[in-house]
Amino acid sequence: MSDKKASLSIDGKTLDLKVHSGTIGPDVIEVSALTGNGYFTYDPGFVSTAACESKITYIDGDKGILLHGGYPIEQLAEQSDYLETCFLLLYGELPNADQKEAFFSKVRMHTMVNDQMSTFFKGFRRDAHPMAIMCGVVGALSAFYHDSLDITDEKHREISAIRLIAKMPTLAAMTYKYTIGQPFMYPQNHLSYAENFLHMMFGNPCEPSNVNPVLAKAMDKIFLLHADHEQNASTSTVRLAGSTGANPFACISAGIAALWGPSHGGANEAVLDMLNEIGDASRIDEFVAKAKDKDDPFRLMGFGHRVYKNFDPRAKVMKQAADEVLAELGLENDPLLKIAKRLEQLALEDEYFIERKLYPNVDFYSGIILKAIGIPTSMFTVIFALGRTPGWIAHWNEMISGSYRIGRPRQLYTGPVQRDFVSLDKR
Repeated sequence: MSDKKASLSIDGKTLDLKVHSGTIGPDVIEVSALTGNGYFTYDPGFVSTAACESKITYIDGDKGILLHGGYPIEQLAEQSDYLETCFLLLYGELPNADQKEAFFSKVRMHTMVNDQMSTFFKGFRRDAHPMAIMCGVVGALSAFYHDSLDITDEKHREISAIRLIAKMPTLAAMTYKYTIGQPFMYPQNHLSYAENFLHMMFGNPCEPSNVNPVLAKAMDKIFLLHADHEQNASTSTVRLAGSTGANPFACISAGIAALWGPSHGGANEAVLDMLNEIGDASRIDEFVAKAKDKDDPFRLMGFGHRVYKNFDPRAKVMKQAADEVLAELGLENDPLLKIAKRLEQLALEDEYFIERKLYPNVDFYSGIILKAIGIPTSMFTVIFALGRTPGWIAHWNEMISGSYRIGRPRQLYTGPVQRDFVSLDKR
């Protein structure tokens, strides 16, 4: 916080507004004084509004910076792993050796779900969208843990966070297995987090699982690079739901619903849809020309980013993982992946893309990896939700741990003014 003030002159009056400064990033102007003077602010999409104070994640989109607890995402992706990053988001510091082992052990102890949960799945059609199933079963977890849902109790909040991080891979894999008619696979706690997920996704009871370490490494990076992204639409939804006092499982289910929207969580799925639309490498120039034509509705998906005006710092790490996966699986000649690699080359060499800073983003590369691993596009957003869970629960916990108010946005009303009711025979 600071002693700086901003002055606003309106209708002949001057209002002094407090200015607050964070450790880094733009100063923010507190506008709460406007309400008492008969004014609201108007900021559609909240793109210029700081709705909360947070210590978890910082983004500088112009410079391509993403920090978790002050640590650059590139360093975490290269030197850390997903569960260690979960600890960082939840507790604000990287764990020492004992803390890391204790945290990993807690997560391993909670990977199973109650056996009755399997009956929930039977209520869904086999062709239901996986995100529809996830919204239901994650919210339903609150029915099994009602003895530890006191959000004012720090221990209850902590065990809820552990349960969510531990059970999301199990529920995600169960969702996939249900849609393809295969039996659910129990987690194997001697495996790493990512290995366990791939085991539950692609294993079967008839033979032992053999998880490829290259694929597991890439999967861990996908989870890590999606773990948190500051106050985005789904995280803000979790906070808004949490401000009512709702239980954490309901709040995370709300976040999943928000992430389901194609403008938020469906970006890597859109990349695969685009590659399928292009269809053949011989048509790439045709579609690039369409993308350059401002009157053509076609857009290249997976290039550029709403937040990052320079480059997505996660993309470089994801590109390396994509190259490793394609080499490991021998898929360099896969038709769709050949299209993707050619598009990547054009984006990095073509002046049109360079001038507009339309670099391949994390969704472009993660879509390629997930397709190569064999995960269907309908599951892509589920993978996103799985990876984002620690960020959601960390923001929820941060809010509940401090002073907060129920969220209540205002509006600019443009409907009819007050009028008298007209009886039906006179309308």
